[in-house]
Amino acid sequence: MRTEEINIRDPFVLCHGGKYYLYGTRGATCWGEADGFDVYTGEDLHTWEGPIECFHRPEGFWADRNYWAPEVYFRDGMFYMFASFKNETTRRGTAVLRAASPLGPFEPWSEGPVTPGDWECLDGTLYVSREGKPYMVFCHEWVQAGDGEILAMPLTDDLKAAAGAPALLFRASEAAWSRQVKHSSGKTGYVTDGPFLWRNEKGELLCLWSGFSGEGYAQGVAVSDNGEIDGKFIQREPLFLRDGGHGMLFRGPGERTVLALHSPNTHLQERPRFLETEGL
Repeated sequence: MRTEEINIRDPFVLCHGGKYYLYGTRGATCWGEADGFDVYTGEDLHTWEGPIECFHRPEGFWADRNYWAPEVYFRDGMFYMFASFKNETTRRGTAVLRAASPLGPFEPWSEGPVTPGDWECLDGTLYVSREGKPYMVFCHEWVQAGDGEILAMPLTDDLKAAAGAPALLFRASEAAWSRQVKHSSGKTGYVTDGPFLWRNEKGELLCLWSGFSGEGYAQGVAVSDNGEIDGKFIQREPLFLRDGGHGMLFRGPGERTVLALHSPNTHLQERPRFLETEGL
């Protein structure tokens, strides 16, 4: 299967054992009931084997819809998936799953969502400080917050639960390019989606995130003024301004830095795109 044939949102690439593992939100079940996540494997970012179902909703699992943005990290010999879920009576939140292989099967690890239970949250990502302290960086969703927020919350070392209160990193409206959108309920606000932390070759700590510009879904980036998670994040020029976003960075062929995002941002037309970057 070629990249342009894969209908996923929120692509995430894990590099492990000389292979690329591509995860994402299933395009067909993104906005309604859902029951799992898939992984694709490849070696060149052009052709892939799969899909292989790496998580299937077990009996009694707390969520039955909006299975969003799976991200997989290798830590202490195991693979941890951060993914967002929802049901009719529980607010959207990011939970942690675990497996012995990047192919799964992933099983619930946290006790339900790790994000605050009274908030609508999504798109939790893992950040580990230079001192080895793990954090979940996530979005407080704009439909509840109004001005979408990105926050960092310390985790227990086993990644199973929160170890402290979330701290605000920034709000969507702080970016000059960010524009308000209107929800189907009639509410307007500024969107934050898909945070991802990356330390560049200059030692800067970047936070990728997405929102809406005057030209559609867009890929933003902010940089910490002290190089750490507790710094002030300054917004930079967006990386992708028109109809694409929810990006992450990884080391591609030749150790070049590659941006993965989905584009276009249209239901059933979403595809992963891989763009080499310079100067980040």
